[in-house]
Amino acid sequence: MEPGDVRTVTSGECTDLYYVDTGMYDTAEYGSVYVLDAERPAIIDTGIGTNYERILAALDEAGIERDDLEVIAITHVHLDHAGGAGFIADACPNAEVYVHESGARHLADPSRLWKGTKSAVGDQIEFYTEPEPVPDSRITELEDGDTIDLGDHELVVHHAPGHAPHQVVFEDPANDAVFTADAAGIWVPSISQITETSPPPQFDLEGTLADAEMLVAMDPETLLFAHFGPKDADGVLAEYTDVLTDWVQAVERKREELGDDEAVIDHFVENTDMGHVWGERKARGETAMNVRGVLTYLDRGE
Repeated sequence: MEPGDVRTVTSGECTDLYYVDTGMYDTAEYGSVYVLDAERPAIIDTGIGTNYERILAALDEAGIERDDLEVIAITHVHLDHAGGAGFIADACPNAEVYVHESGARHLADPSRLWKGTKSAVGDQIEFYTEPEPVPDSRITELEDGDTIDLGDHELVVHHAPGHAPHQVVFEDPANDAVFTADAAGIWVPSISQITETSPPPQFDLEGTLADAEMLVAMDPETLLFAHFGPKDADGVLAEYTDVLTDWVQAVERKREELGDDEAVIDHFVENTDMGHVWGERKARGETAMNVRGVLTYLDRGE
């Protein structure tokens, strides 16, 4: 896929479902947003806010008028998932924005989130747009076990705080699918590989592994990755627990060897093998961010 492309999800039992390549970080097949053409139409996540018009175009492709969009479901408030919420809400005036209760205040006033994102992503911030606030009156707070009724579909809310305390995944039983947020890692379709995501400051290994176990117990047929696209669930989650555990152990060993965190970051940045997939700049920025997240996690443990 290329940025702006819209495709129908045909995996498993999925119906009424589309996804768009948002072109996040000027990179193809990194950021996807889903459009669910239910009786109460919904989108799941909103990207970073940059090029949010591609999401509106995906609504057009699905035949959904902007006034008819009723639900904007946010998996968590990291700006690569929620940065476009204010822009989409403004363009779709009848849509309610659903988010975990611990993240709601950051949609209403994203100033602290914007500051924290600049610290977390480094020079990748140039790809972002400062988020617009969502009016309090249009925010519905979620907690574990809630259900968003879409008529012929529903989104069942499962709290998944390992990646971030405000993260949820949405189960769509009618499609036997789960919108995974970052709880199942990053799926890279061009090389059929699952890879880690461990950004600062709230990444927690044990919590993330517990979230993966929760997804295994749910036993969905299809995983709907925000990074990137739909994937048959068979074996993916077991593979991800190994990938993530090995990743954290590798960073820990290299810290013990080098004794300097900047040297650890530089080591992994120089040795990333994802440049041929995402381009050197994005691959290096992603790696640096993920190493910093693991180092922050290890510091908490100490």
